[in-house]
Amino acid sequence: MAREPLRPRADYRWWQPVTTRWSDNDAYGHVNNAVYYHWFDTAVNNWLIAAGLLDIAVGDPIALVVETGCRYARPLAYPAPVEIGVAIVRIGTSSVTYRLGAFAAGAAEAAAEALFTHVCVDRATHRPMPLPPTWREAMATLQA
Repeated sequence: MAREPLRPRADYRWWQPVTTRWSDNDAYGHVNNAVYYHWFDTAVNNWLIAAGLLDIAVGDPIALVVETGCRYARPLAYPAPVEIGVAIVRIGTSSVTYRLGAFAAGAAEAAAEALFTHVCVDRATHRPMPLPPTWREAMATLQA
């Protein structure tokens, strides 16, 4: 059964450079699958902070991950710089779904692609709440 190809570099709107570490490689000599999730979580939260939407210490609301999934196409390995591309594919009432691509620095084709869904919640109760207008406005700039 044929798979849909991973999205190209041009489909992403914001970039987060990451540095591979010695400990990222697994026994097979490439970055372990779990490390990609660290990169994706870091990229999304760095964008939220850079956009002035998330204050991790006292901000309200906060965003909690409710679903993730990743497809892998080619290996990445230490030592090599990596770039994580971020785009938004869906903005709902209280949720947002990001598409993230992991690229070797400067590569045209993604090594991996993930979908990552956040739900906006009240900091104290952790109950879902509508995305604030300022969040929606900023997130629209990342829509694919």
